[in-house]
Amino acid sequence: MKTIKLFRIVAMAEGISFLVLLGIAMPLKYMFDIPQAVQFTGMLHGVLFVSFILLAWSAMSAMEKGHLWLLKAFALSVIPFGTFVLDKELKAYQ
Repeated sequence: MKTIKLFRIVAMAEGISFLVLLGIAMPLKYMFDIPQAVQFTGMLHGVLFVSFILLAWSAMSAMEKGHLWLLKAFALSVIPFGTFVLDKELKAYQ
């Protein structure tokens, strides 16, 4: 269950970074002409997103879920607040 715990942590971090990117960094770039906010936040979010996908694959195996679950996890990762919805399901496996 160590894999699922790590996946939950990364999923939460990915979800928060996505919200920061959309809610803070993008407005700073386009409204106040500060592109550095998106450069840093975007890179951090990208690393977390790739980690999320890789760990989702491991979590899928640990929870004995199918590829449809992996597709659901991916879909929730690209929707704002989606990873927080996924976290409710992951709590049951810890």
